[in-house]
Amino acid sequence: MATEHVQAMEKGSLRADLAIIAQWIKADTRVLDLGCGDGTLLSYLRDQRNVLGYGLEINPFNIEICVEKNINVIQANLNNGLKAYFSDNSFDCVIMSQTLQATEQPDLLIEEMLRVGNEGIVTFPNMAHWRARFQLGLKGIMPVTKNLPNQWFNTPNVHLCTLNDFEQLCKKHNIEILQRSVVDHSHKRGSVLMNLFPNLLGEIAIYRFRRNK
Repeated sequence: MATEHVQAMEKGSLRADLAIIAQWIKADTRVLDLGCGDGTLLSYLRDQRNVLGYGLEINPFNIEICVEKNINVIQANLNNGLKAYFSDNSFDCVIMSQTLQATEQPDLLIEEMLRVGNEGIVTFPNMAHWRARFQLGLKGIMPVTKNLPNQWFNTPNVHLCTLNDFEQLCKKHNIEILQRSVVDHSHKRGSVLMNLFPNLLGEIAIYRFRRNK
């Protein structure tokens, strides 16, 4: 009953994908949020889980909001911020939500996440979703969907991938996937079919992982 109460609170207080991430974070731990935005997740984890959180963010407007919320935030680029500011094993978990595809070298960044943290959590849009396949396969154009709204020439996404791509990358880098969830464009968990065919029907992937022991 207590677990159901916590999950209901998370669903009512956070965007659905962030609520899933919050359920994966243990109380009284140290968390780093890469591209933390306005600090919504970190402030929730602090208030509800007694988490000691830090954020990396590049947008000055978001940083001001984080400061107003008393969030520990550093203005830094994700591609080099971890090396500049954090030593090995500084955190229990490092989170990167909806940012992986916009980084210069996502594979190296994942390695850095597991250098400074014991576990990592990432979310990213799934390029293999059926709408993306339809537009590319039948229309011969780069997909434009609710989850990938930009045209090919002005998109911030430089390394789009699929669930299968990410899982192959983890295998190559000796990374163990601990949990996986897929959601739709509204960041809500989908149907039984989505769970059966996640690479086809899932629009956003959420992974929790660690270095293989």
